Amino acid sequence: MKLQSFGLSDVGRKRSRNEDYFLANDELQISVVADGMGGHSGGEYASRLAVASIEEVIQSMNSDPEATIISGVNSDESEFGDRLRYAIEVASQKIYDQAMYDQELKGMGTTIAAVIAHEGITYVANVGDSRVYLVRGGKIKQVTTDHSLVSEQMRAGLISSQDAKKHKLKNIITRSVGYQEEVEVDVFRVEMQLGDRFVLCSDGLTNMIDDETIRLILESETIQVAAQALIAKANERGGDDNITAVISQVVA
Repeated sequence: MKLQSFGLSDVGRKRSRNEDYFLANDELQISVVADGMGGHSGGEYASRLAVASIEEVIQSMNSDPEATIISGVNSDESEFGDRLRYAIEVASQKIYDQAMYDQELKGMGTTIAAVIAHEGITYVANVGDSRVYLVRGGKIKQVTTDHSLVSEQMRAGLISSQDAKKHKLKNIITRSVGYQEEVEVDVFRVEMQLGDRFVLCSDGLTNMIDDETIRLILESETIQVAAQALIAKANERGGDDNITAVISQVVA
């Protein structure tokens, strides 16, 4: 089994610049969505640098068995989830170093949502509030956990899910790639089943569309048409932010 992916990104209806960036690389079996943040062009720079760095690290590890910079990351015993985590850590360090070098980019960072498949397992990673969903058997499940102030308050029982949707601080994230020297990456392991569809998306999508609408679109269309429909629906409902969706489908 393998992943077949397709992605789209749109500036939305209220932003002048698209600070989202994505990757859908079937050869490497990896997909990534990044939602940048930072003054001037910092957000756009951070998201592009993150995605390019992650792709470069995974490509290097796949092509060169000796490219083991940290012991165990690229060994036969290690999972591809370790490679994905390491690639995100490398990307974070590059962004942080560039921000320290260029004062106009100071404070930039990006969220990351990523999947990589290997030998029947899909490894899912995230930092920030970009999400990965799994649509399987007519049901949708959010695989990732949002790293945001509102989500942490909701998990602590301080606010309800309805309050969270309207909270004035819902865009405050508690983790990002590149903002600090070190980053904590969550990695999840999902056993692949034929027909599974993973949806990677920025909050420009999920702030406009509820989970059930995402599921209905994913159930009824090809991944190419579904991605287009997700973007169109988010714009139809306001398009308040940049909108990015990558759909990765498990095929034989």
